[in-house]
Amino acid sequence: MKLIITEKPSVAQTIAEVLGNMARQKGYLENDEYIITWCIGHLVALAPTEVYEERYKKWKSDDLPIIPSPFQYQVINRKEAQYQIVSELMFNDKVTSIICATDAGREGELIFRLVYKQAKCQKPVERLWISSMEQKSIEAGLANLQRSENYDDLYHAALCRAQADWLVGINATRLFSTLYSSVLNIGRVQTPTLAMIVEREQAINSFQSEPYYTVSINIQDNQFISEKLAKKIKAEDLQKMCTNAEVTSITVDKKTSNPPKLYDLTTLQREANRKFGATAKQTLDIAQVLYEKKLITYPRTDSQFITQDMEQTTYNLIPLIIDNLPVEKGINHIPDVSRLVNDKKVMDHHAILITKEIEQLDIKTLTNLEQNILMLIATRMMIATAPTHLFEEQVITLQCAHQAFTLKQKQILENGWKEFSDGNKDDETESMKGYAFKESQVFETVETKLNEHFSSPPKSFTEDTLLSAMERASSDDEQDNQLDYKGLGTPATRAGIIERLVMSDLVERKGKQMIPTQKGINLINVVPDILKSARLTAEWEHNLTEIEIGKSNADAFMIAIKTFVEQLVANNKQVNPDLLELFKEEKEVIGTCPRCQSKVHEFQKGFGCENKECSFVMWKNSKFFTSKKKELTKKTAMTLLEKGQCTVTNLYSEKTGKTYDANIILDDTGAKYVNFKLAFTIKK
Repeated sequence: MKLIITEKPSVAQTIAEVLGNMARQKGYLENDEYIITWCIGHLVALAPTEVYEERYKKWKSDDLPIIPSPFQYQVINRKEAQYQIVSELMFNDKVTSIICATDAGREGELIFRLVYKQAKCQKPVERLWISSMEQKSIEAGLANLQRSENYDDLYHAALCRAQADWLVGINATRLFSTLYSSVLNIGRVQTPTLAMIVEREQAINSFQSEPYYTVSINIQDNQFISEKLAKKIKAEDLQKMCTNAEVTSITVDKKTSNPPKLYDLTTLQREANRKFGATAKQTLDIAQVLYEKKLITYPRTDSQFITQDMEQTTYNLIPLIIDNLPVEKGINHIPDVSRLVNDKKVMDHHAILITKEIEQLDIKTLTNLEQNILMLIATRMMIATAPTHLFEEQVITLQCAHQAFTLKQKQILENGWKEFSDGNKDDETESMKGYAFKESQVFETVETKLNEHFSSPPKSFTEDTLLSAMERASSDDEQDNQLDYKGLGTPATRAGIIERLVMSDLVERKGKQMIPTQKGINLINVVPDILKSARLTAEWEHNLTEIEIGKSNADAFMIAIKTFVEQLVANNKQVNPDLLELFKEEKEVIGTCPRCQSKVHEFQKGFGCENKECSFVMWKNSKFFTSKKKELTKKTAMTLLEKGQCTVTNLYSEKTGKTYDANIILDDTGAKYVNFKLAFTIKK
């Protein structure tokens, strides 16, 4: 009997439907040949610091760096019950072998391996590696199970990623938090991403707009534009001298624009953010839902291509899209699927595709965002297989006052793929005007205009542009052909990184814009450049990819990470006094001290005067309140300071065991401890 372990219950249910005759048990399903259970995401994770030594519960810089050897793991809190079910099934006498059916990627591999190792199971393992939840795909995968050893490198890469994140995150966070007496969440990928956002906003805030000028000549509603001129007086002089003009050259070039590629996860997230304002996480979550509903293929992919053996299958999907989904236009061309094929650029998973299951779909059963994401993928498949866009570009140059004035126009010859794209309608406005110019043609009088322009600051990041920046983080040259392999994070993790920045109050969303908070700006100001380096972190990600494909050594990578952490701690033992003020929080004033008239603030255990020479403190756990089963709250403390008394209900009487209402009076005599007394109003 074989035990199949999936990543989540919904996947287990889908596989069970394919296998048939499955009886539901507590935490698993079974028939005569298979047992299927699930993990609910990660069940086992790296242990917290205090598991190694109890003293690590308290954050002390003297304890750094914390570098476990070996790393320890533990079952995640509140997931013990499902772990127990999975581990017991592993050791069930009926189970002779195990099928790992977690998601076919780096994290899915880690989810299974950590459970397998934590349980100390040694039964043979096979790998179900599929890119679609369709019945045929599952059947084919089960008929062609892979050796688990084939994915050892993938597991080692996943383990290195988890351990590196732990080492950098734990040590850097504790180091700078203790230095600056404020919790500063620092992450291996998170901090360089935050640095990019902060640097962009700093560039915007420091930007000084500069004016520049052009002169335009209008002939038959055609605008010929001069080069940019920095000085207004030069532009004015040019305008004065422009009395006549001559056509000195006309060039006409036929050009093509190839259709965009299929979606990988990042390009899908970017497009969904542009069109619908969806966050990267929302798009990933919706794509995962569509995958589990068998409507699309595996979404956590970094490829925009398909393999040779998929060409005919993909070709057959195009008419299904037209017949079953609400696309605006049909096609009158033969889809060119061959341009989508590139075996060398498909590693674990091919590009995101629609599946044949759309034949059975009533699209109205999907949510609006699910429909939008599904239609994006479907439309992109039509666009990617459509003919090229052909146009004629005409450049006409006038000579006037010894200066060149240029007019660029386009004439669409074949709209091609842009027929299906709603993002390119502006091209239609660039078509050539009716007037035909000729070389050496002279215009004795011309109409001119002086145009004032201003340089524009860079734009704040949106999730669209931030994802692009994360993907291209390793290079200043956007045409670098290695960018696909040297980004910040992976397509599957970038959404989570962005969400952590928001949840940690380091970045906030303002409409579509991603804006750093003051806390985020302050954090970037105190951490050293090495922690902000997008290039270094991207190189680490590249190394993880190399480990994944067997081209790099996992042990060497971890040695480099440990060395980095050791040097980070050694080089940052001193606080920068100029930056200490950044993290001094403004304490809320809750009232005025009755003894010295200074401000009273709340602290962890009470409410006290800010004057160090004054001893006025009202303790939250004062015996006066605890004996009455009450705690001194901020609201009560504020009323006492303002009015000298406060009505409190349901005070407990130790003598009678009953409750009562009374006025509590602040009866301060200036002694060591603040006194209170009761004034009864209503007895119960």
